[in-house]
Amino acid sequence: MGILAWTWIIVGLSFSLYISIAIWAKAKTTGDFYVAERRVPPVLNGMATGADWMSAASFISMAGLISFMGRDGAMYLMGWTGGYVLLAMLLAPYLRKYGKFTVPMFVGERYYSNAARVVAVLCAIFVSFTYVAGQMRGVGIVFSRFLEVSINTGVIIGMAIVFFYAVLGGMKGITYTQVAQYCVLIVAYMLPAIFISIMLTGNPIPQLGFGSSLSEGGQQLLGTTGGYLLDKLDLLQQDLGFKAYTGAGAKSTIDVFMITFALMVGTAGLPHIIIRFFTTPTIRGARASAGWALFFIALLYTTAPAVASFARFNLLLSVNNKAYEQAPQWIKNWSKTGLIAWKDKNGDGKIQYAPGNAFAGKIAFAKTPDGQMEIGPYGEQVVSTPQTPIETSRNELYVDQDIMVLANPEIARLPNWVVALVAAGGLAAALSTAAGLLLVIAAALSHDLIKSILAPSTSEKMELVYARIGAGLAVLVAGYFGIHPPGFVAQVVAFAFGLAASSFFPLIIMGIFWKRATKEGAIAGMICGILFTAIYIIYFKFINPELNNAAHWLWGISPEGIGTIGMLINFIVMFVVSKITKEPPQEVQRMVESLRYPRTI
Repeated sequence: MGILAWTWIIVGLSFSLYISIAIWAKAKTTGDFYVAERRVPPVLNGMATGADWMSAASFISMAGLISFMGRDGAMYLMGWTGGYVLLAMLLAPYLRKYGKFTVPMFVGERYYSNAARVVAVLCAIFVSFTYVAGQMRGVGIVFSRFLEVSINTGVIIGMAIVFFYAVLGGMKGITYTQVAQYCVLIVAYMLPAIFISIMLTGNPIPQLGFGSSLSEGGQQLLGTTGGYLLDKLDLLQQDLGFKAYTGAGAKSTIDVFMITFALMVGTAGLPHIIIRFFTTPTIRGARASAGWALFFIALLYTTAPAVASFARFNLLLSVNNKAYEQAPQWIKNWSKTGLIAWKDKNGDGKIQYAPGNAFAGKIAFAKTPDGQMEIGPYGEQVVSTPQTPIETSRNELYVDQDIMVLANPEIARLPNWVVALVAAGGLAAALSTAAGLLLVIAAALSHDLIKSILAPSTSEKMELVYARIGAGLAVLVAGYFGIHPPGFVAQVVAFAFGLAASSFFPLIIMGIFWKRATKEGAIAGMICGILFTAIYIIYFKFINPELNNAAHWLWGISPEGIGTIGMLINFIVMFVVSKITKEPPQEVQRMVESLRYPRTI
């Protein structure tokens, strides 16, 4: 049976499961819709949190980034994992004791100000839309390859699915759907890694396999001699002109540190993750669910470096110096999606894969007068984007980083059902996070804006209607950003973490641990932090992308890491303004003291 048939079967079954759960768990009250009536057991909440957090960026993109960046890619592992430790230690139990629905609600009451609450709503919506763009793009990529539709059509299909279970079930439906999605995505991620680890090293544990020596079967498969897999990969990289895979990265130490820290504190400030800790019955449950989430996340995160090295090894061996007409079928399959492109630079009909960019700009393909893709002399799709001069780089191949996990089973020639399972896992990862983000946006609009500020007399029934309308509108906007993404999936998500780090993290930390923090300080800190970070990112990524290099960055810090500076600005502004403004009311200070002793629930 072919990949397409297997994909229809496995994706169809998994989607049927998600929709059935959404119907079973339909929200009947606002408590159901926002916090699942606080009845989610810690283990299930940890599993749902893992699915919520392990987005398209983690499942689809992270191993691809490590595969292309080598050591530098480890900052994504360290940042996102470290963020969860911060979340479990500093935030989860205190926010659970606070016991309301949303982060903007906490901000509004802690800082005794509707203005602070509105600013928090805007920050939550801004961060969530930035993050959800990456998820919808990931959905489009998976659908385009495995269901053989365009990426835009794939995004629209994803919008329809997530609209159904997010709007119908709210937090209750999303939670139990995410539990099922976690099971699908972790099996889909681990199974190919285990197969490839056994094929190459004989070790069934991929976390150990990528540090092992090649087995006899692996040597025959790769056409090489014995030795450690990573040593062989280093040599292969250097033979092709790349830096050693395990050697020093291209990024400076300060940039790696800043990006890692931004991802870490950004994780602890992401509103769709924080809101999950409002769903457990007790404070102890909130802390336990953070621990379970860390365990479930670690299963995937410790596997990612192995997947990255296997994919890199297979990629280099599969494509370099191969005649395009005899190139592996996966190259041609992915070329149809526009995520792989080749143009013969030196006229030898072979694929030359080397350091540097093959093309000078975004990839575009030539079309015939009747609108069909133009096909070149070797059967390739003709690229209309100009090539970089051969004196600059002899590289002829463009490979989108986002495809590495999805293409890995095909590169390794695993059975078609494994390829289809990975597609289902990628969809589960992207849709689970998208649903969580849409819920944050819906809650911010219906509860924090309409019910709490604009129309306090709104009935619970009408509030539920507004929440569903808000979720529906959010799906449409998310779909737009999925069709017009501002970068790679993981890069877009990295920006969201930077924005969360510079807006929410200082606000929540100071709100819990410093009773002298005032509403004026909170508003000024949030605005300064997120504005600085957003302007820096927009300037280098969208206004002057030609200046987006270390020579022009502030202190050598890239847009992905600037959230750390934004966070420091937020802290400093909040501290200074709080010191020179009137101290908070006594009841607010008593509430802060109470939050810090979470033993009563």
